[in-house]
Parts: sequence; C-alpha cells; structure tokens
Amino acid sequence: MTEQRKHTTLIKLLCIGLVLVFAPLAALQAKTIKIATLSPEGTYWMKQMRAGAKEIKEKTGGRVKFKFYPGGVMGNDENVLRKMRVGQLQGGAITIGSLAAAVPDSTIYGLPFLFSSLEQAEKIRKTTDPMLIDEMAKKGYISFGIAQGGFTYLMSVNEIHNFDDLRKQKSWVPENSDVALAVYDYIGITPISLPLSDVLTGLQTGLINTIFTSPIGALALQWHTHINHVVDMPLNYLSATMIIDKKVFDSLSEADQKTVREVMGKVYRNIDSQNKKDNIAAREALIKKGVKFHKLADADRAEWKKAGDVVIEQMRRKYQYTPALYNAVTAGRHPE
Repeated sequence: MTEQRKHTTLIKLLCIGLVLVFAPLAALQAKTIKIATLSPEGTYWMKQMRAGAKEIKEKTGGRVKFKFYPGGVMGNDENVLRKMRVGQLQGGAITIGSLAAAVPDSTIYGLPFLFSSLEQAEKIRKTTDPMLIDEMAKKGYISFGIAQGGFTYLMSVNEIHNFDDLRKQKSWVPENSDVALAVYDYIGITPISLPLSDVLTGLQTGLINTIFTSPIGALALQWHTHINHVVDMPLNYLSATMIIDKKVFDSLSEADQKTVREVMGKVYRNIDSQNKKDNIAAREALIKKGVKFHKLADADRAEWKKAGDVVIEQMRRKYQYTPALYNAVTAGRHPE
C-alpha cells in the first residue's frame, strides 16, 4: 500500500471514528417533548402551540420537537401531571390551579371576586405573572406564559339575585373545586358534583339547573342551550399555562432554551390577547341568543363580596400564599 493510500485510509478511519463518537451525543441533544392538553384539536390554542412547535423545530435544526396529545386523550390535568412525574409525558397545557398540590400559589388567580374586570386583571398580572412563573420554576415546572380563560359567571335556568334565590336551585360544582365548595358551604348549599362531561346531561335531565362557567365555556360545551339567566358579576378568573418538566428543559442547550422561551412566550401572549377578545364576543353572543344578564342590587352585591372575603381568607390559610404575590394580587380588591 502506498503512503498516499495509507494516509487516505487513516483519514477515513478517523472520520468514521468521529461520527461514531459524536452521533450519540447529537442524539442525546435532540429532544421530543410530549405535551398533553384538554384543548381540542382545531382550537386557537392548539393552532398557536403547533405553529410555535414548528418554529422551534426549524430554529433549533430539529434538536427540539414537540408532540401534542390534544382533546384529553391523556386524561384530565391531574392525570397529565401524574404522567409527567413518571416520565410518560414531559409537559402539559393545563389550568394553573391543577398545580395546587405542588405549587400552592397556583390557586391564587382562582380566588372568588378577585378581579372586577378583564382590564383590572390584565393590569395586575403584569406584575404577578412573572412572580407566579418563578414559583412554578422553584417547584420544577417551567412555564412560558399565562393565558386567561376569562371570568366565570353564575348561570341558571331561573333568575337569581341573592342567596335565597340560589338556595332554591340545583347547583352544580366541578369535582375537587375547593373554592366553589367553600363558597357554597358559606351560603349553606350542598351542590351536586359532576365531571365536566356529565354537566350537559345533568342540565338536560333536570338533575341540575344552575352552573358556573365562562361565556366561552357555555357556548363551546353547549350548556347555553339550557341557560336563561346570568348573574352579571364575575365569580372567579380562569387561567392556563403550558409547563415542561424543569429537568427536561435544563437538558437542552442554553441556545435552545432561549429559543423555546422566546417562541412559546410569544405563543402565550397571542393566546392571552385573543382569549380576551373571544370572551367579550362570547358574552355578546349569549345576549343575542336571548340569555339575560342581571345586575345585582348594591345590598346583594355586598353579600356576595362578603362571601368572597371569607373564602379568600380560608384559602390564604390553607395554601399559605407567598406574601409578596398575595399582596400584589389582592391589591385591587373592592375598587368601587
């Protein structure tokens, strides 16, 4: 063998060796992040998250990919969190309050009568969203932003103005909703607990005749077809986020982490903005369909706010909120 052929052969062997050494490292750097959510395919949420995933894949050269499981195929939020703990999933797009066991502060936006308007909530969240996201990170969950789901309202077949009216109804409460249960307990009502999937049937059969949900929820779930009246007073504020296990996120390179944060942060700002518009439009749609919104008299409104004060104090003792976050979130209560 000539010296030139020997040299060429040596170079080829070195190249093969380098490929064998670095190919496994490249494979280790590539991540497919599995995300589950209750959000159905085709919704604005899913379209935005898929667009973000596509952008991330392109900008990271395929090192970071997302695989979504929409429409609740992996179960409810609690099931998603359990599957994250065992490594079956790496993340989820969930309601924030479902993190209560690991991140007690996550329940704070769902306190009753916390905000009086979407504008007030938006103003306060500019300060408190970063604080809440930081608390999630401390407990092992990376969030890229928070998106509102709007306010829930008390909706019924019958007209309701005060607690006496409410006591005459057959009220539904979601499973494991400690805030709602605390409110009903204060009023002296034993509500009927049903999973979301059974609420429409409950309304159709008369098992229940009073619910609380957002205007968007009432329309999307077809509950509005059995509702005639709404108490025109926001009950509590819905919010959601997409989280990724911090250990998985930390395994990405710094450059890829920055890309994911930038892209998904933009996604959640878009979702948050669009949801505000959709909530306003959904309210108008309910009115056009003949659903009547009733303003409360000042005395009745004061009674509802008093119930909120009592329940907020109960939840504050139960969850031991971070003082700075609690003070910032509750700073605007009872502005009128």
